[in-house]
Amino acid sequence: MKNVGTKRMWRGALFVAIAATSLVACKKDKEETAGPATPPNEEELITTLLLTFTDVENAANTYELRFTDVDGSGGAAPVITGDTLPANRAYTLALRVLDESGSTSEEITTEIMAEAAAHQFFFLPAGIELQISYADTDPNGRPVGVTNSAIAGAAGSGTLLVTLRHQPDKAAPGVATGDITNAGGETDIQVTFPVIIH
Repeated sequence: MKNVGTKRMWRGALFVAIAATSLVACKKDKEETAGPATPPNEEELITTLLLTFTDVENAANTYELRFTDVDGSGGAAPVITGDTLPANRAYTLALRVLDESGSTSEEITTEIMAEAAAHQFFFLPAGIELQISYADTDPNGRPVGVTNSAIAGAAGSGTLLVTLRHQPDKAAPGVATGDITNAGGETDIQVTFPVIIH
């Protein structure tokens, strides 16, 4: 009797040990197959925004609006410089977006174009006659705003508000023609440049 009880006790202990090992093995398998967590998509740091107006009739004449904030928000104040555009002229307008916080400059413009369907620039002049039209499209045929055409009208002074939206609703009313009202999305950068037309 004692011998049978001992055998039962050992069988029970062995069953518990096997079951425990199976649970640990299953748990380990689940952890291994789960893999590492996918890191969140981090937004790029934008320290510099350049707008270059090139005279259509004479490409040697270029004019630049520049925003620079190398230490990012919360540090030193950004430096914003405007320019004077000759009146009653047509221009091409090209935008560059950079991260110049490190030892080497990183071109963010190429990343914006690689994700063109998720980005769009918007332009809002105030106090000046400056008409800007999109000259590029994303894979869906909707505007991005990295390359544009511009027409400077009569002489005057004012501002140009430039906004880059991430994941705007490009199909919303007015968005394709540059109206930001229904665009939604998140603002990656927004800068007001001083502009003189003379």
